[in-house]
Amino acid sequence: MALVVKKFGGSSVATPEKILAVAQRVLAEKSLEDKVVVVVSAMGDTTDDLISLANAVMDPVYNNSREMDMLLATGEQISIALLSMAFARLGQPAISLTGMQAGVQSNTAYGKGRILDITPERVLAELNKGKIVVVAGFQGVTPDGDIITLGRGGSDTSAVALAGALRADACEIFTDVDGIYSADPRVVPTARKMKEITYNEMLEMARLGAGVMQPRSVEMGKFYGVPIHVRSTFTQNEGTFIREEYTVEEKEFIIRGVTHDTNVAKIAVLGVPDRPGIAYKLFSALAEANIDVDMIVQSVRSTQKNIIDMVFTIAQPDIVQARQIVEKIGEELGTMGVQVEENVAKVSVVGAGMLGNPGIAANMFGALADAEINIEVISTSEISISCVIKAEQVNEAVQAIHARFFSAS
Repeated sequence: MALVVKKFGGSSVATPEKILAVAQRVLAEKSLEDKVVVVVSAMGDTTDDLISLANAVMDPVYNNSREMDMLLATGEQISIALLSMAFARLGQPAISLTGMQAGVQSNTAYGKGRILDITPERVLAELNKGKIVVVAGFQGVTPDGDIITLGRGGSDTSAVALAGALRADACEIFTDVDGIYSADPRVVPTARKMKEITYNEMLEMARLGAGVMQPRSVEMGKFYGVPIHVRSTFTQNEGTFIREEYTVEEKEFIIRGVTHDTNVAKIAVLGVPDRPGIAYKLFSALAEANIDVDMIVQSVRSTQKNIIDMVFTIAQPDIVQARQIVEKIGEELGTMGVQVEENVAKVSVVGAGMLGNPGIAANMFGALADAEINIEVISTSEISISCVIKAEQVNEAVQAIHARFFSAS
């Protein structure tokens, strides 16, 4: 007997026929005494359609974040009800639960909720009755009882967190690709599928643009020690396992993957007074607004006047709010101005093998130079190097860097 959590994304449940196929697959893989929890996303493009509806009626001047979460959460509720009906049609008792009913407790950051705790007593009670439990991904509940959504890809986080809270034997993430690749196969057709990858490497790849997994879901897997199997809904092939350490030693490639992110904007604050507390004032204000800041570069503008420039990147959906915050603080500090650039992208290399292997940065920069791609910002960590470039050159950059590091494949 095993307790298994399975997550199916929006493309996997996009139509009634696909929902029925998911139910059939779950039952085909289920042993008689297995306990199964299924986490699902909204059907197909439902979330985008709901956003379009909201844009047609709301005034962007007002803070609509609470009502947006109330609206967007309905997409998953449609999926869980239909999938539970499909199980019933096949003779399998099932019950649908919202995030709140499943015990998913979140903070109050609308649209970007973080799971604080899960109390899965209702889930366990229904499993002990012999039912498959179908849970709405992407959502939780605040201490005040408000619905919160967990951001794009939040159903992954819901599934892994539930698996951890339930002490599940396995967590399977079913999607429209058959695993995790060394680059986006749509950009690099020769990209290689990985058999396994560590939590740290996958977390860095997800954070830097690999869309297969949401970063917070990988954090949850690492926190709970839950092995995650990313695989295709549409085949029986084994996918990619995300775990703490490799089960077999892979020495062929130092770099595990090349990622890219076009959901990026660059903000430059010019002529900032160079004195203690300035960076704190700026970035604490952004943090209070739940705006994630990624790459940060500080450069000296004038040693005589003791002023600097600060450049950093954020996600594009945060541009309007971030600009308002930065311009307000800039006026208070007497800076020379604020520049926002949206036509940028980030390309990165990731791999724990970088440690102790000099020349990785030089190889990456060399690949970009050979492709005549200019680098605007550089950021490094122990297992990654990232560059901001022009958005229209991102595919060419990924192809050039992948060819440099994976030519043997």
